[in-house]
Amino acid sequence: MTTADREQQLVRAFVELSDTLVGDYDITDLLQELVDHCVDLLRADAAGILLVDPRGGLRVMASSSEHTRLLELFQQQAHEGPCVDCVSSGEPVSAPDLAEHTERWPRFVQAAAEQDFHAVDAVPMRLRDEVIGAMNLFRTRTGAMPEADLDVARALADVATIGILSERAIHHRSVMVAQLEGALSSRVVIEQAKGILAASGATDMDHAFTALRAYARRTHTRLSQVAAQLAQGTLTSTQVLTTGDVPATEKTP
Repeated sequence: MTTADREQQLVRAFVELSDTLVGDYDITDLLQELVDHCVDLLRADAAGILLVDPRGGLRVMASSSEHTRLLELFQQQAHEGPCVDCVSSGEPVSAPDLAEHTERWPRFVQAAAEQDFHAVDAVPMRLRDEVIGAMNLFRTRTGAMPEADLDVARALADVATIGILSERAIHHRSVMVAQLEGALSSRVVIEQAKGILAASGATDMDHAFTALRAYARRTHTRLSQVAAQLAQGTLTSTQVLTTGDVPATEKTP
């Protein structure tokens, strides 16, 4: 990627994430766009996001691949890893060589090595004193991520966080809780829909999610709504997986 191409893609990323400030949006899709942009723009081989749920626990909300999702899920369940520490402290966490952190995160380091990840940076999703989660940037090679890339990651995460925590949500906690609960619930349905597509035998979990997002955009429907339709049986796997197969009732005028 040339410098000019990277600059154009960076501008496009900020524009897309900033759209949440002026209109209705899907949190799940917003966070997926964030991890996708980070993988495309930065020296990261994979990325994932954990959000704090209303009870103070962590939930996997976005990942650039199924392997990354499972690793993030491991952090959530084991209560161990850079993303967990990042949320707890509200500060960035860097591990240029995970092998040097076996005492700090013994189970996570082993799990990451099994997925061929050997370095990671965790960036907090924070606005003022409000920490709502963290984003992990994984690399297959050891070494520090360039500071310029980390600056971009922080800036992208900040824009996404502002989109989620609007001023109204900050001053009215109930609004924020309801919004995050809805996002967390929709993620469960999305995982169910991915499983349905994968069970059809026509795709794997990674491609299943890509197909869900593509169908949602073709039909101008929220990702969570498409997943719910698939889980409820009002939408078939064939319709989602077939390019251009848009039901007449869902086509735009």
